[in-house]
Amino acid sequence: MIVTELVEVTKKRSKVYIDHEFAFVLYKGELRTYGIFVGKEIKEECYAEIMDEVLPKRAKLRAMNLLMQRSYTQTQLTSKLKDGFYPEEVVEEAIEYVKSFHYIDDVQYAVDYLTYHEGNKSLKKMEQDLMGKGIGREIFDKAVSIWEELGGKCNEQEMIKSLLVKKKYHEDMDFKEKQKIIVFLLRKGFSMDVINKSMKNDAFI
Repeated sequence: MIVTELVEVTKKRSKVYIDHEFAFVLYKGELRTYGIFVGKEIKEECYAEIMDEVLPKRAKLRAMNLLMQRSYTQTQLTSKLKDGFYPEEVVEEAIEYVKSFHYIDDVQYAVDYLTYHEGNKSLKKMEQDLMGKGIGREIFDKAVSIWEELGGKCNEQEMIKSLLVKKKYHEDMDFKEKQKIIVFLLRKGFSMDVINKSMKNDAFI
């Protein structure tokens, strides 16, 4: 295994390419410690130590530090670690590590999200948001069941009424203006059926 290129990421870190393929990122001091220079062969024991000890330890610590700042879904945390140029197998090891301590739990993340936004987002919009965060259909459905068991619910008609007040809606509005409001509500994930019910004068009042 020959080191074919070193590309500086920051003043302290560089990407290491072995046999013309990206391998990992190391600090400048580590490059010296392991004798990693362009054109020089990297010893197998050094490579193994970097991949099996140095990088996994660093990735686990990075994952823990990220989770101390805020909650992440598994997909989000995986993406953050990959952004740090950790090799795929190192990322997977770090993810399994934090999962083993239940530091990431996609079902609980989704339940918390539903609970926090139930008063200002439609169920469809929350579903779209969670899907965008990497929450799959099965996990979302499970989270919704738990959320509902805990008393969670979305009063979408009340949400729409509140938005209609902000938009200064009234039944005598120009057709085009009404259509703009309807499109606005549809984009927020409300169904046409609930929108129509909420825009009726007797429901609106």
